[in-house]
Amino acid sequence: MPDELIINARPHETRVALVENSVVVELYIERNAGQDLIGSIYRGRIVRVLPGMQAAFVDIGLERTAFLYVSDVHKDILELEKMMVENQKGDEGDDFVNLAGNLSDAPSGASFQIEDLLREGQTIMVQVSREPHGNKGARLTSHISLPGRHLVLMPTVNHVGVSRRIEDKEERERLKQILQEIRPCNCGFIVRTVSEGASKEKLTAEMAFLLKLWSDIQARMERGSAPGILYKELSISLRAVRDLFTKEVDRLVIDSNEGYADIMEFIGTFAPLLKHSVELYDGPEPIFDAFGIEMEISRALEKKSWLKSGGYIVIEPTEALTVIDVNTGSYVGKRNLEETILKTNLEAVKEIAYQLRLRNIGGLIVIDFIDMEKLANRERVFMLLKEALSKDKAKTNILPMSDLGLIEMTRKRTRTSLNSLLTEPCFYCEGRGILKSRKTICYELFRDLERECDIITNDKNVYVLVNPEIENTLREEEQEAIIDMEKRLNRRIVVIAKAGFHVEQYEISV
Repeated sequence: MPDELIINARPHETRVALVENSVVVELYIERNAGQDLIGSIYRGRIVRVLPGMQAAFVDIGLERTAFLYVSDVHKDILELEKMMVENQKGDEGDDFVNLAGNLSDAPSGASFQIEDLLREGQTIMVQVSREPHGNKGARLTSHISLPGRHLVLMPTVNHVGVSRRIEDKEERERLKQILQEIRPCNCGFIVRTVSEGASKEKLTAEMAFLLKLWSDIQARMERGSAPGILYKELSISLRAVRDLFTKEVDRLVIDSNEGYADIMEFIGTFAPLLKHSVELYDGPEPIFDAFGIEMEISRALEKKSWLKSGGYIVIEPTEALTVIDVNTGSYVGKRNLEETILKTNLEAVKEIAYQLRLRNIGGLIVIDFIDMEKLANRERVFMLLKEALSKDKAKTNILPMSDLGLIEMTRKRTRTSLNSLLTEPCFYCEGRGILKSRKTICYELFRDLERECDIITNDKNVYVLVNPEIENTLREEEQEAIIDMEKRLNRRIVVIAKAGFHVEQYEISV
């Protein structure tokens, strides 16, 4: 089956789905609420320097101040190159949204301190490397990177790198040699995957374009002084063309006339050979419905994901980490328990790797596999997980399985997760994910009745307004308790159902 890029573009929201073998593997959403900031460059002002955290808060003109770690501050080219060597950086990060912040993982134990580099009130050029998350502001870097279709310009680093996905050694050397010949001094470039087979003329033209763009950004930086944006990253549709529309993708389908025109203009400039692979969708039903994507989005918001064997995984995000639990479910196996558990775990590995990529889950992740007795089986599950995650563009780090059957891993967080973007805490249960049982609510009501009636001296009836479900429980299951309460309070209790009440809500009046 062909790989496809499906784009649903509307004025209020644009959604991009990468489909491989008829399966949605990546989903990107951009709304006009301004949450998609990654890659944009700002003139920032240092608001506060925190030596104890080796970080600084930066005003970039947004509602919430952003933060900048010491390892993300550009001091001089030699130290940056040293960091890159130590961290084995230099090849393409291959992240869709941007390559901003590729150096952000440099060791915090560098030889310089944040207070030596920044001061309050200082103006600095920064780029957003990570979107705001929860109560945290955006993460910034001063290691600017400007991605094109074939090249990435890194003006603060004197380095040439070639994407790891270009495996042919001769081609890698050819591309590196071309860049060494045409690039200016003290300016870094990365050759992207789509550059494989590209001519020197094409690379030279794109390099000139990126250098002109960088020159314009520097000029805007010098002209002003107030915090604000200097360069806005491309729209999500054009980023999809630039970063995802590779030779592995057979066609791009978009349902917007305006978006189609923008893409054709962009492709005409940077990749004219792809023009015939772009289609304008004009079908009667919504494009994501026609391609079966809408249903996959709904499934991606559920906690439970079923396996073909009958087992399932449960994905539970928390504020600090994401927990994934593997269960056999209805799968009982054929031979013995160890074989049943191993098969479930191996099947779960592929589903976990898929869900992490689809839901864009980042940060610390703990996977609770079903306990296996044989060490060889644990190693097999661990190696399969590493292999499954090797296709993921986001950087991952995986630790071997512990004796308790746990695997701890991290996945680089850049964009907001699908769950955070499309959902919000339940205002009924206040984000707990559970509700009090009906019996618990009834017994809380009885205790409140005792408190209320203890301070009321008259002998009038007591009226209790409750949700219909609670009213039904009181009448059918707690009738004896109500009679006993009436005797002890020496008052008649009148229960009234209120359809608009939340199940945990009730009122007592006399």
